Amino acid sequence: MGSIDRPDVRRPGKVTPLPVTVEEFEAARPRLLSAAHRMLGSAQDAQDAVQTAWLRAVTAPASPPVDNPSAWLTTVTARVCLDELRARRRRNEAPLFADAVPAVEPAADEAFLRTEDVSRALMVLLSRLTPPQRVAYVLHDLFSLPFDRVAEVLGGTVAGARQHASRARRRLGPAQETPERTGAADGPDPRIVGAFLTAARTGDTRRMLQLLAPDCVRDADAALLPPGGRTTVTGAADIAAETAHFRDRIAAVCTLSAAGRPLYVIAPGGHPLATLEIGTAGGRVTRITLRSVRADGRFAEARGYGTG
Repeated sequence: MGSIDRPDVRRPGKVTPLPVTVEEFEAARPRLLSAAHRMLGSAQDAQDAVQTAWLRAVTAPASPPVDNPSAWLTTVTARVCLDELRARRRRNEAPLFADAVPAVEPAADEAFLRTEDVSRALMVLLSRLTPPQRVAYVLHDLFSLPFDRVAEVLGGTVAGARQHASRARRRLGPAQETPERTGAADGPDPRIVGAFLTAARTGDTRRMLQLLAPDCVRDADAALLPPGGRTTVTGAADIAAETAHFRDRIAAVCTLSAAGRPLYVIAPGGHPLATLEIGTAGGRVTRITLRSVRADGRFAEARGYGTG
């Protein structure tokens, strides 16, 4: 495969080779998009980052073709992503909560999650890492880039890159809980919770009515409801009807862990929106509580639990 020439803006009429060819870029594009999406959490931002990486390649000073085009392009793309993550942090925009992104983006990100079979829980947890931690973890742990390449992206040492990845793993992994802290004996019945979530995802009102206590209460932050929505709803029939109406949100639930107990997070497209707490007693759901992730302090402490 030959190299592609481009005009040299410094010397009119002279052409110089690109470090990678268009064909090499197109071959690497799917991997670049996958890596950029995990670093940025947004399909649109990933597309923009990959395009920016290509523009940097075609405007770079003249250089011979690189030995490993895919690795070279991954490094350039990762630098673009790191710059964007740092810019978000300066603008106080990290993580990308669902209510802070344009309405069309969660749908595109949701499609990306399903197409690529990406763990929703992982995307939620990645959003809580610092920019260097996120980039180091994605590049090394998910895409097997050696730490010398990661260090090059971060502009630091190999030891520093290893440390960022290690800190990311600790924040992503499940906390070591003692039996006294887990509270398993007095917590919600996981079988009832699981059955209710399954029925809610499919809009199975009949099954929800079987699982909801007659006097069940649903309590939600007003910010999570349509204008005029009731913050408190009582009664199995009303709750089941409402839940069926919002089954797309239940379909976006993933499971994390907070204080040794499951923490259910509604995260359309991998963007945290709300926490969902389900109380049970006597084999029925007795209470459903919805809180904005911005207002629920447990979210900040959540760790890895499941891969929903």
